[in-house]
Amino acid sequence: MNIRKEMETVKIATRQFGEMDVREQDIVRFERGLPGFEELKRFVFVEPEPDLPFSFLQSVDDADVAFIVTNPFLFYPDYEFELTEPTQEELNIRSERDVAVWSVVTVRGQAAEATINLLAPIVVNVKDKRGRQIVLHDSGYGTKHPLFREKPPAAEAGEDRHARADT
Repeated sequence: MNIRKEMETVKIATRQFGEMDVREQDIVRFERGLPGFEELKRFVFVEPEPDLPFSFLQSVDDADVAFIVTNPFLFYPDYEFELTEPTQEELNIRSERDVAVWSVVTVRGQAAEATINLLAPIVVNVKDKRGRQIVLHDSGYGTKHPLFREKPPAAEAGEDRHARADT
């Protein structure tokens, strides 16, 4: 007998992509919401173009709320920060492999003028699907670093990195 549990899906509305079915297991919970959107707790990452380093962090509950995000280490390979013990506990982070880091990208006008927010990374436990946007106080990072610099830093680094969490 072949018994297979069907993956539960949720139908969500989005402004960018219309109606979408997302797997319940792909929904990331932000218990505190995101700054300015504290009432929204459930988000999903939508990757419209697999060859591009950008995704959308789409609210499951509000079609109008979506953020362009990227892996900040692709553009700033020297980017680093430490997760506090309380943040690691809140997100149930036990190892670096549990962590994905995203930064919000802002595009106003031309794509060449896009900026990336390195001050407030979005940290996600990829196993437990828990997330939080944290503010790096006294870090020297800002909310509007140029996304595109003269030389593509990802080519210099030659690697795909994620944040380090001291565990």
